Amino acid sequence: FSVTADNAAERLADTEGVSIRLYTIIYRLIEDIEKALKGMLAPEFVEKTIGKAKVLATFSVSRFKVAAGCRVTDGEIRRNGKIRVIRNDKVIFDGEIGSLKREKDDVREVREGFECGLALKQFHEFQEGDLLECYVVEEKPF
Repeated sequence: FSVTADNAAERLADTEGVSIRLYTIIYRLIEDIEKALKGMLAPEFVEKTIGKAKVLATFSVSRFKVAAGCRVTDGEIRRNGKIRVIRNDKVIFDGEIGSLKREKDDVREVREGFECGLALKQFHEFQEGDLLECYVVEEKPF
């Protein structure tokens, strides 16, 4: 602290690619180290379930072949969320929503107690009684 590097140390640091930082307050040193570590650590992601729905009926549509008529039983279904299709207590598909409609209107979300039409991007084998679990992946704060 409160010390400068001599010329030989500066030249060696330049050739080795090491930065020299001068501090007079220890808290600034600690802050810089924390920032550097946060930048080096890979972010941790956590799945958060935001809603569940039950397939009541299936119907044909041209773009996605088969869509599901659903009732949201818990939380909400969001278009930007991901969906797990669960049949007989086994996950048979995990992917993205292709279309979410409420009475012929495209919507961003459907809340608990309401019905909706839902089509997935790469899954077309819905059956009545399938459970749909909507979740989002969020970055866990440090």
